[in-house]
Amino acid sequence: MAKLDSEAIHAKLKQRLLSGQYAPGDALREVTLSEEFGVSRTPVREALTRLLHEGLLERRARGLYVKEIDPEQIMQVYDLRIMLEGQAAAEAALSRTEPDIIRLQALVDRDRSLERPDNAVRLVTNIEFHQALWKSARNPVLEDILDRLATHHVHAPNSTLSVGARWEESLDEHARIVECIRDREPDRARQVIQDHMRTAKAMRLRMFSNVGVPGE
Repeated sequence: MAKLDSEAIHAKLKQRLLSGQYAPGDALREVTLSEEFGVSRTPVREALTRLLHEGLLERRARGLYVKEIDPEQIMQVYDLRIMLEGQAAAEAALSRTEPDIIRLQALVDRDRSLERPDNAVRLVTNIEFHQALWKSARNPVLEDILDRLATHHVHAPNSTLSVGARWEESLDEHARIVECIRDREPDRARQVIQDHMRTAKAMRLRMFSNVGVPGE
């Protein structure tokens, strides 16, 4: 079996962070990971450096650690995503193709079919939907900015999507977003997704007030 390169190691580690396998404050050691992946420390170091630059890790005296939760920064990210997700949805409504609509609807249908998904699955499937929406906007700069912003949420151990009936409500909202994009209604698409993100922000604020652990 071919050895993993830094790109593949980066993808695997980011997926673990995305699904909550690492908790804030966990150490990611070059030696341990190089032994796990059966590679030298060089590709592991390159992958960890990328994750550091993406804001998923932070450097301390003894190495690299999963970034700790910063409530103020999380709220700032929500504010930016509310604005930019609205722009992406509006642009997607004007630029989308039939394959885009098929892809978005398939993701909604897939998520509705899941039986009692755990927090990690909800996080992963949710970001997949949003990434598909960003791609439908045909705006690589906007897509890149949103992808970078979303990384500030992926290391969180708990998601707003696991609170009460929020998962089901969120999927209904995703379906309405797809409908707006399919019908080429940019203003309505912008409004629906901004309301979607505002709800997530409000729930996150309540979670911070109660215990304080971030997600969507």
